[in-house]
This record gives sequence, C-alpha cells and structure tokens, in this order.
Amino acid sequence: MPLRFSRLLPALAFAAALAACSAAPPPVVTPPPPPPAVPAVSLSPRLVEMASAYRAYVTRTTAIAPDFADGDGVARSLQVGSAYEPGQLTKDAIAYAAVAALQDRTFVEGVRVYAKDPQQRQQIAYEILKDPAYAIGIPGSASAAGLVIAALGGDAQRLYDEGKAVKQAAYDIQKQPWSKADVASRDVRLAGAKSNSAAAMMGDAAETARLQQASTGAPVLGITPAAAAPPYTPTVVRGLAIAALAALGQAGDANVDQVMGLMAEPNTGMCMNMSKLNLYQCLAVARPHYEDVFCLGQHAMMDTGRCLIKAAGLPEPYEARFVPDASSVAKKMVVPKKPPAKKGKKK
Repeated sequence: MPLRFSRLLPALAFAAALAACSAAPPPVVTPPPPPPAVPAVSLSPRLVEMASAYRAYVTRTTAIAPDFADGDGVARSLQVGSAYEPGQLTKDAIAYAAVAALQDRTFVEGVRVYAKDPQQRQQIAYEILKDPAYAIGIPGSASAAGLVIAALGGDAQRLYDEGKAVKQAAYDIQKQPWSKADVASRDVRLAGAKSNSAAAMMGDAAETARLQQASTGAPVLGITPAAAAPPYTPTVVRGLAIAALAALGQAGDANVDQVMGLMAEPNTGMCMNMSKLNLYQCLAVARPHYEDVFCLGQHAMMDTGRCLIKAAGLPEPYEARFVPDASSVAKKMVVPKKPPAKKGKKK
C-alpha cells in the first residue's frame, strides 16, 4: 500500500464516524407536565336545591290572596303559609344568598385570583371555613353583599306586606256570615299545621334549573345591584362565604359536607321558631274562620317576613300602635248615671 494512501485511512474513518453521528436521531426530550387545571366555579346541586326550596316557599306564600270566600279557602292558605320547618328555611335562605352573591362578577373574579395556585386555593378555603367573615376582605364583597341583601330583603318585604293584607282581611271578612262560624275539627287543623312545619320543603324543578344557571354567573335573577358596606348579618356573611368557596371550586359535591357546616345561623333560626310557636298558640285558641285568617297573616306570614328582614340586615317594619290620649280616653269614658233620688215619705 502506498504510504500516502495509508495516511488517509484514519482521516477517512474519522469522517465516516462523524457522518454516522450526524445521521443518528436526536435524543427524546420529555416535556414538563402541564399545570393542574383551575377548578370551575361550582356550587353543589344539593345547595342549589336548598335555595330552590326557599324560593318555592316564598313564591307560594306571597301568592296568598286576601280575598277569602269560605272556610276551605282559609284552610288551604293556612296549609301553604305554615309549610316550612324553621331550621330548614334558615339554611335554605343562606343557600339562596350564596347563589345571589355568585351573580356578582367582580366578587367572583376577585376570588378566582386565588384559585390558580393549588396551595393558595386550599389555604383560602381553609380560612373561609374557619371564619366565614374572611370572605368580606375579598375584592367585590361589598357589591356581592348588596345583591344578597336586595335578594333576601325583597322576598322578606313582600312576605311581610302580603301578610299584612291577609291580617287586614281578618277584620274585613267579619261582615260575611261564614267567617264567624267555628272551624270544624280545630284539633286536627292544629295538628296539620304542625305536621306541615316538620315536613321537608322541596323546590320547583324549573326554579332549580334557573338557580343552577345563576350559580355559574348567568345574570338570570334580575337583582338590582347596590353595594352595601359592612357590618353584615351572619346570614349575609355566610352567603358570601359559600359563594367564595364556590368560586374557588371548593363547594361542589366533594366538599358539600364541609360547606354545610356554614349553614347554621342560630339567631334567625330562633326567630323562625318563635314565629311558629306563636302560630301554634294562635291556632290553639282560634275558633271562627276569621281568627284563623288573623293567625295566618300575623304569625305565618308577617312574623316570618320580619325574621327574614332582620336576617338581611334591613330595618324592621314599624307598625304604629294607637296610644290613647287624655281627650280620647275622656270620650270613651262611661259616666255612671246617678240613681234616681228617693222620694220622701209624705207626712
């Protein structure tokens, strides 16, 4: 072999090796895992159904018309007005407050800022569950609270006003002979009111679907927004807290048992219980039909409406009472007649 060719062999081998290396496929690079998905705004269907049950009671009861024509109509209206369990209605009102708060886009977006990071999301949820008032510090809470107050307060005022009209009817219908007749089976009627009070309330299917839409932010409730400054009532605060958990994606079916711990509100519950006790006592002594109408208007409707008005944080309705003055008392005073003077005996 010529010397010159032998010297070229190593160079040719090196070039072949380089060519082989350049033809080899590049190493496989594994991309990093995608970040965890941010959970969607979610309110458990159980909570939506509770809100629907609240709305069903309010809708049915405020539809009671004061134009009573017979005892059967009074009995049917009394069944409608008495058909709520105080503890359930208190919780259901808080569930509806949460749905109303989720209508506020500013509040929801203020909460969603914390939903992106898993650790921060869990921390905020923990703080809210530990103290519902934590939700008040989230941007948009004032406008969301205004929606809650408007939603609950509007329902409560309508219930109170309709109850006032029914109560007035108790006086107006006394001109009709049927209203003065005694209610038949009064003990059965009282037992029926107590049975209605213990039964679970159910929502309307169409209303449940509407509230499910509202819980995702769809503006379907038609509430006029108006910001409200704190302090807020426990009912409003708990509604905001549950709405915040929903905006974090922490109020769905997987977390519903924890969320249910926020539904207890003893002040409103006690007020509702007193309304029911007053209703039972009223029915226990009521005899004619017009007295049943009074019990319905005053205790089943007005008293319950007053409880919800207080729960919303609005001023309680003022009912003027007649306070007699000296002149009116004098007019009503009965001056006893002087006995006739005894005639003296003739002497």
